[in-house]
Amino acid sequence: MRQKTSKIFIIFALAVGLIGSACSAKTENPTVTVKAANENLTLETNDSEIGEILKLIEKMPDSADGYNQLAAAYIKKARNTGDFSLNSKAEAALEKALQIEPENTTAQKLKASLHLTFHRFDEALRAGKDLQQKFPNDAFVYGVLTDANVELGNYKEAVEAAQKMVDLKPNSNSYARVAHLRSLYGDTEGAVEAYKTAARTADPQDKEAQSWCLVQLGDELWKHGKYAEAEKVYDEALLNFPNYHLALAGKGRVRAAQDDLETAVSFLNDALNRVPNVETAILLGDIYTKQGNNDKAEQQYKLVEVIEQKIGVNNDQKRLALLWADRNLKLDEALAITKRESEMRKDIFTADALAWTLYKKGQLTEAKKAISAALNLKSNDARILYHAGMIEKDLGNKAEAKKLLETALKQNPKFDLLQAENARKALSELK
Repeated sequence: MRQKTSKIFIIFALAVGLIGSACSAKTENPTVTVKAANENLTLETNDSEIGEILKLIEKMPDSADGYNQLAAAYIKKARNTGDFSLNSKAEAALEKALQIEPENTTAQKLKASLHLTFHRFDEALRAGKDLQQKFPNDAFVYGVLTDANVELGNYKEAVEAAQKMVDLKPNSNSYARVAHLRSLYGDTEGAVEAYKTAARTADPQDKEAQSWCLVQLGDELWKHGKYAEAEKVYDEALLNFPNYHLALAGKGRVRAAQDDLETAVSFLNDALNRVPNVETAILLGDIYTKQGNNDKAEQQYKLVEVIEQKIGVNNDQKRLALLWADRNLKLDEALAITKRESEMRKDIFTADALAWTLYKKGQLTEAKKAISAALNLKSNDARILYHAGMIEKDLGNKAEAKKLLETALKQNPKFDLLQAENARKALSELK
């Protein structure tokens, strides 16, 4: 399946809900001047949404509300454009809001969400717990707790938080979290049903949020080799929200899985031209590799480095490390990245990345330990199963290796355009 480097759910949709309920409140703090407010916060003058919010700040400079709206606008723009540096502007806006009104609830919640965006998961968890003490029946807070616990590998706590969230507010945001957790635990049918419910309960005025949920549903179907079903869902997402980059990438992925490589290239290039995305660039590189166009392939792989190193958040380069490991390049750097990442988060995908880079460095005992942690939830993720099979093969455990590799290919015969071929080759050597 696609490597999930981070699964932060519909933060902007949550942010809009917060902003909609926010109220302006004047405090005794010194007024923040408009000049100071605009410093390091503005976009180009032709950005109408930002401009309108700045006018609001100019009219009400001692209100936190304008800065909260500015932060939400930057979060939205970062999501729509792939320029995650805009999240830094969002955080700066929230700092202004909290200078004006230190106890502003909306700013505190948005800041907790941004901790997740910046992969500061320990901070997000602490912020979520603090907010839980203040607002024990606020669904948003349990969303933060769910996401932070997932990334930190606290899956039992994540399930409890998600259940509380859906009990308090059964809507798109809560059902999406339930769906992701079900997927992590290998409950495919439950995940599909929950993603369908998430899409059905999304705000009908928010076409992007609806299509985001549909894309997650399509990804879940693709993950288990249901390519035709997945494509129908991606088509529905595109009909609902035309030219949506995630749906375009999904279309490209299923076309590639069905060996329609030229059509896949068209969809993937369209998606990549709209929003830079690591997975899209890697898949394009893999297609060009299969086609024997090594120059174009290298261009895409180099683009991955640009995206991860210059556009990525908090120096999270785990997917880049996996790409290097797959290609037997820069293995020392790849291992250093996954070791660093594993110190910050304990989710199964980080454990898998660490295991794969250890395996590529020939550290099989350590790789076995790491992949065991990745297999802990029995998520039936084809990539993890493939990595586990290759590790067992090199350890000499032929029967277990054969079982794992066969299961990986049964789950998704094209979980990775190139690595699936390696899995088949390895299986043939075990027979």
